[in-house]
Amino acid sequence: MTSTDNAGNASHANAGTASKPAAKDPWELPDVSGLVVGVLGGTGDQGRGLAYRFARAGQKVIIGSRAAERARTAAEELGLGVEGADNAECARRSDIVIVAVPWDGHAKTLESLREELAGKLVVDCVNPLGFDKQGAYALKPQEGSAAQQAAALLPEARVTAAFHHLSAVLLQDASVEEIDTDVMVLGESRADTDVVQALAARIPGMRGVFAGRLRGAHQVESLVANLISMNRRYKAHAGLRVTDV
Repeated sequence: MTSTDNAGNASHANAGTASKPAAKDPWELPDVSGLVVGVLGGTGDQGRGLAYRFARAGQKVIIGSRAAERARTAAEELGLGVEGADNAECARRSDIVIVAVPWDGHAKTLESLREELAGKLVVDCVNPLGFDKQGAYALKPQEGSAAQQAAALLPEARVTAAFHHLSAVLLQDASVEEIDTDVMVLGESRADTDVVQALAARIPGMRGVFAGRLRGAHQVESLVANLISMNRRYKAHAGLRVTDV
């Protein structure tokens, strides 16, 4: 082999090395401050608490409800520039739509909004749970989880799952400055989960952590039953922290 061949091979190897993109920092997240956040089920405790925290962080928030007047009343009570509308208008006007409706109305609500949610980034935070004399227990939807049900019902939306483990009491308590917890975020597109992680980080004390694809949503949703048991035993508002990441 000639020196020219060696030089050519070295040049080719260097070019291959140079063209390899640098690994992306998993904590390098997009700026989501200008996005409009809609909350379906925003008049319930969880939805209302999320709406309040995002609005308090400076996010534009629209509360959605089956009854527009009920949503407007809740928005006026929250202040902070929050608006209220019926679910369809909330979905149309929002960039990110959080689904915080009761489990028994989950499928029906999403089916009715398929057109309005097409192309939207949807964040499902619904926990399918049952309750009996022994306390809370997890239900398993036919699709595998609430998030997977949402994905099946909204084929043209970008469905993710997050915000399952947050205490509605803490979210709504204006005296609580920071909420010390991690938010597990699941989804099929890393670009979409990055956006949801960044949204979680808008709330002081919170951090969004990528936790896998939607097929893993069932165990995340189910864990809420355990947290409810903890809260009852210790008179607390338990959250989660993920170590070593």
